[in-house]
Amino acid sequence: MNAKIKKAIYPGSFDPITFGHLDIIQRSTQLFDEIIVGVLNNQAKHPLFSVQERVDMISELVAGIPGVRVLSFEGLLVDFARQMDATIIIRGLRAVTDFEYEIQIAQTNHVEYEALETVFLTTSLRYSYLSSTIVREIASYHGDITSFVPREIIPLIEQKMMKTA
Repeated sequence: MNAKIKKAIYPGSFDPITFGHLDIIQRSTQLFDEIIVGVLNNQAKHPLFSVQERVDMISELVAGIPGVRVLSFEGLLVDFARQMDATIIIRGLRAVTDFEYEIQIAQTNHVEYEALETVFLTTSLRYSYLSSTIVREIASYHGDITSFVPREIIPLIEQKMMKTA
């Protein structure tokens, strides 16, 4: 009997990727055969890093994790999921307010692509407060972000902050 390969997409802006994101990626590999980290190229936002810089950063950080690959996408997540032949979306939840928003998106995605299911993983308690927005805010004031992001990307964040100052 052939087991169906479970391919999941973990979508996000990842601007920048945090320890919370990496925790969700690592834990997801225990649940699914293949994880595609989908880096959203959202034209409406003004990210700190270009989509290619984010893809490169994340690719380097997850290089040692089997079954994980990093791709960029733009447009609707359901279209990207179809293109990747994925039927699972992974979303991390930090608080009830995240759930209220995420459930609406999950239900809409399911209407648009019936085979698509969303799996919610609660954030590890030690990262429950953490977001890329918080990292950017602290970094903009030259604060210590070593507890929030991998040391490999701190110089990149600092360089970007110096350019935007």
